[in-house]
Amino acid sequence: MTADIEDQIRQGNRASQGHYTEQAIAAAAEVIRQVEADELETIRVVFPDQHGILRGKTITQRALASAFTSGIGMPSTLLLKDTAHKTVFPVWDGNVSIGDMPLAGAFDVICAPDPMTFRRVPWSPHSAFLISDLIHRTGDRIGFSSRNVLRQAEEQLDASGFQAVFGLEVEFQLFERVDPALGHAQATMPPTPVETRNITQGWQYLTETRYGEAEAILDELRRISEELGLAPRTVEIEMGPSQFEFTFEPSGPMDQADRFALFRTMVKEVSHAHGLHASFMAKPKLPNAAANGWHIHQSLIRKSDNQNAFMPDEDGALTETANRWIAGLLENAAASCLMTTPTVNGYKRFAPHQLAPNRIQWGTDNRGAMVRALLYPGDAASRVENRVADTAANPYFALAAQILSGLDGINRDLQAPVATDTPYHKDAPALPASLIVAIEAFENSHLYSEKLSPDFVAYLSRIKRAEWDRYLMTVSEWEQTEYFNLF
Repeated sequence: MTADIEDQIRQGNRASQGHYTEQAIAAAAEVIRQVEADELETIRVVFPDQHGILRGKTITQRALASAFTSGIGMPSTLLLKDTAHKTVFPVWDGNVSIGDMPLAGAFDVICAPDPMTFRRVPWSPHSAFLISDLIHRTGDRIGFSSRNVLRQAEEQLDASGFQAVFGLEVEFQLFERVDPALGHAQATMPPTPVETRNITQGWQYLTETRYGEAEAILDELRRISEELGLAPRTVEIEMGPSQFEFTFEPSGPMDQADRFALFRTMVKEVSHAHGLHASFMAKPKLPNAAANGWHIHQSLIRKSDNQNAFMPDEDGALTETANRWIAGLLENAAASCLMTTPTVNGYKRFAPHQLAPNRIQWGTDNRGAMVRALLYPGDAASRVENRVADTAANPYFALAAQILSGLDGINRDLQAPVATDTPYHKDAPALPASLIVAIEAFENSHLYSEKLSPDFVAYLSRIKRAEWDRYLMTVSEWEQTEYFNLF
């Protein structure tokens, strides 16, 4: 029976177009067999959109074989939406396109499930996840889709003789949901924020008693993370009220990006079922709330000898590879912010003396610096930590930005400046102060146009400019307070 399933997949459109290797075909057949044996009812066929949010369709067991042979159609407009879920490209104009991809008519793109990503859904035992790649009906990759952007970066790094290893530190908040904002008048785009209150008071960083207060929900999230194969390492009490952090085992770029997307989804879904609201927003507008950062640990393994190319010799000096990589991260920091700090809100996290960077500098084990170097002789875990990203980032874009920035430093033989002991000193170049400054830096950089494509730069800029324009046209509380009585 397994051989018949493999033949069916091998003869399908997706395999014939080259999207499944023989290993993937065997894995897909095994997924079908496992779903049938375990009597799973539904499979959530999902893909990460341009914001790193998982979207997709839930299919029944009987449709799974077809998903592997033919894929699952999804409206192309899902790739064209801003953070309010509004389509920001004129899809009813017959002439609109991104590169050679026409956008008119909201036609279908195809989700090709990756059988290696199959995971049971622990909080929904009758269901499972399959993460997908997005392709045209012709079989061509959709180059600006999240997994394909990261895959392009991985391929370029591989061609340079390296493999990347990333580690995740993810901060977020869990609040009690007081009002779910389900009134008819609250069903706007975007919807009215839910009303919440804290589940811990905060401001007791890494204290045991705070952990005990939240242990039940943290245990559940940790156990589910294990069952999902996310490989959590630590569960931590962060500084702010109701703020927590999970860290994860080091892994390769695509695996780590998939983990991030699944973790963020899982935390929100499981928390909701418990009457809680989980937020990964960079800086929530709540009294006394702390900002949420995402610290991206990274190192390179030389393919020639399978050794960490960042581990220093006995003198402790930067290796040539680490030096150039750090220099590349700094050189391209402003242009990369659109991929690591993609929201209007994220730039309000860049404040001095708050354990978040606001200057483009690196330091040795300095938590105020944008790049924190943890490089020690004989330590195979030697790595650098980029502290610029926040947890609203698209993890696929953010990790691609690390790879392409660091690789740019290697290819151009860039040299890192002297490490700083004063990470907030005003003499150092500043990170972008707002989303529009980041958009302009992204558009004016040659790196992403050259290494990804001009079409990708134009695509992402258009989506983020739509978000910025809506922000500018919204009358704020500050404006009402400043002008309503005065004039």
